[in-house]
Amino acid sequence: MSAHCQLTGAQPRFGNSISHSHRRTSRRFDPNIQRKRYWLPSEGRHVRLTLSTKAIRAIDTMGIEAAVARIRARGVKV
Repeated sequence: MSAHCQLTGAQPRFGNSISHSHRRTSRRFDPNIQRKRYWLPSEGRHVRLTLSTKAIRAIDTMGIEAAVARIRARGVKV
């Protein structure tokens, strides 16, 4: 599963781990990605989305219909 949110587009960021001696090594900051299933009443079916936890909270406020419309506007198949 790729660390990519279908709603917000959150992707991994890259940076450095800095040790006590200030030696820098590459690291990766992954978003908190979850797979969640929602009931889509307009189509009468469930949809399974790969979302960040920030996007899950956004769907709670805006609603699943608006969120799916926004995902489709980005060109992602649902």
